Amino acid sequence: MMEVDWGSMVATLTAEQVLALAPDPAAASAGRGVASAGRWVLLGRSGQAVWGEYRGSGRHPYQTQADLDGPAYRCTCPSRKLPCKHALGLLLLLAGEHVTVPETGPPGWVAEWLAARAGRAARRAARPERPAAPDPAAQARRAADRAIKVEAGLAELGLLLRDVVRAGLASGGWPTRSWEEAAARMVDAQAPGLGGRLRRIAALPRVGERWSERLLEEPARLHLLVEAYHRLDRLPPETQADVRALIGWPQPKDELLAQPGLRDHWGVVAQRVADEDRLRVQRTWLWGARSGRAALLLDFAPAGQPLPAGAPPGSGLDAELVFYPGSTPLRALVKAEHGGRIEFPALRPGLATAEDAYAAYAAALATNPWVGPLPVVLDAVVPVPRRDWVLRDSAGGCLPLSPWFGAGWQLAALAGGRPVRVFGEWDGEHLLPLAVLAGERLVTADRWA
Repeated sequence: MMEVDWGSMVATLTAEQVLALAPDPAAASAGRGVASAGRWVLLGRSGQAVWGEYRGSGRHPYQTQADLDGPAYRCTCPSRKLPCKHALGLLLLLAGEHVTVPETGPPGWVAEWLAARAGRAARRAARPERPAAPDPAAQARRAADRAIKVEAGLAELGLLLRDVVRAGLASGGWPTRSWEEAAARMVDAQAPGLGGRLRRIAALPRVGERWSERLLEEPARLHLLVEAYHRLDRLPPETQADVRALIGWPQPKDELLAQPGLRDHWGVVAQRVADEDRLRVQRTWLWGARSGRAALLLDFAPAGQPLPAGAPPGSGLDAELVFYPGSTPLRALVKAEHGGRIEFPALRPGLATAEDAYAAYAAALATNPWVGPLPVVLDAVVPVPRRDWVLRDSAGGCLPLSPWFGAGWQLAALAGGRPVRVFGEWDGEHLLPLAVLAGERLVTADRWA
């Protein structure tokens, strides 16, 4: 694998990688609209920086610049999105085949911005780290206060679940509003993980054919979680970690980063953003080329604010990751990056058949009865339209696609009737496709629609 910096990445930058940086679909669409060389009165690049002046509706051209060592963006347009449509359009021009962005010395307004960034980086590097000494007594008090609130919340949740079973789920006595109110009370009890599960229960009657079965399964799993928490000290360490994470107990990052990590060449295979509880949550899936291990990076931002810029799908990282503890560790933190971005690495073989996917989920479920969707790579499957879309393997086995997935025909067009590698989230019943490896090309789900 060849390590690359921005100067050598110019030749391999793709439009898909650029559009993956967009804060939302509207920005991506607007970025395509301004990726026309005729409206740019100035274009240039130097090293990791690229800039341009775009003649828009304002009196003066908008001055747009990007530094891919970060990445970072700046534009004089009034947009509050980051990157704005002009930054996306500028990078799309750079990634295109029909426009040559000349390499030249930066104008003053670009040089000033780059110098300011370099100065801030130097000051951060020179600033001595002075971590605040923790107060053990204060930490113990906060933990004890939280434990009392969580215990009270779990007691209330236990009564709620008993009332639900007594009233009967099919009676209609538990409308969405009741589940939402219970979720809000769990958040107040400092058990936000339980609040999220209750909100998912509220949505079940509206999704899929087996909603009634899932509406019974999910409260049963919640009851099991409450009982497990009451017996936490008798459970294996991995299960204790699962239960605490599901309740919503925080895991201090400094403790995690002190653990030994796993270094690998990680391919960024997928990324998706969802709105949850007034937050934007970005889920970035990595796949280790050597280890064959999946890793999930989570980033958060308040609604309407940009998410941290990370490596886009289709790129690679030479990095050391540390994983949150649990019986099926997936969530991770980047402990250290080694060098710059690398090319997307060749991934090890994934699962060959649908039967393998069912077996993998059963094994995870046996160790963690609350396990969520698992990442899977299916090596050679063909999208097939039946009553609902499925992925068919070489042995004739099929995996049904998620009812939330509405791009079956686009996926079939990418496959062209031939087997392709598909990456997605598998919950034991349905697969949500997130990316396709068609030959050497990685195509993510947000590009299918």
